[in-house]
Amino acid sequence: MCFIQSCHFPVPHGAQSSHRIVMFPVLTIIFLIVPVVEIYLLIEVGQIIGALWTAFLVVLTAVIGVRLLKIQGISTLMRAQNKLQTGQMPAQEMFEGIGLVLAGAFLLTPGFFTDTVGFILLFPPTRVWLVSKVLTRLMASARFSQHGGLDGFHYESNVRQKKPETDVIEGVKFKRED
Repeated sequence: MCFIQSCHFPVPHGAQSSHRIVMFPVLTIIFLIVPVVEIYLLIEVGQIIGALWTAFLVVLTAVIGVRLLKIQGISTLMRAQNKLQTGQMPAQEMFEGIGLVLAGAFLLTPGFFTDTVGFILLFPPTRVWLVSKVLTRLMASARFSQHGGLDGFHYESNVRQKKPETDVIEGVKFKRED
C-alpha cells in the first residue's frame, strides 16, 4: 500500500540528467524570451492606440479572463464530482484543473502574449486536447495503469522499484527487515 508520505516514483537510469538538459531551454524561454516579447508587444500596441488604452486593455483582459476562469473552473469541478460519484477516476478533470490554474496565471500576468496563451487554455476544446495529449504521454512514459474497484483506485507500475527500508502504516514508521 502506498501512502502519500512514502510513495516513490521510479526514475529510469540516466533520466535525471536528460530531464535537466531539456528543462534549461524551457526555463530560458519562459524567463527571458517571454518578457522581451511582452515588452515589445506592449510598446508596439502603446504606439498605435496610446499608453492609457493599452493599460486599459491589459486590465480588461485580466478581468474578463478571471470571470471566464471562474465559470470554467466550476464546470470542471462539477464534472470531476460527477465522475467520482459514479466511481470513475477524474484524471482528465484534474489535469484540466491544472490547465486552468496555468491559464489564470497567464491571464493575471500583464501582457498580450500571456493573455493569448491564457485564453487558449481557457477555451475548452483546446484545453481538452492539450490535456489528453499530456495524459497520453504520461501514461506511455511512466508505464502506469489504473484500475478502479469498489475500494477505490489502484495504480500499478511495471517499472521495478527498490523496496524502501521502512513502511508507513497508519502514520507509524516500521523498519523492514527482509
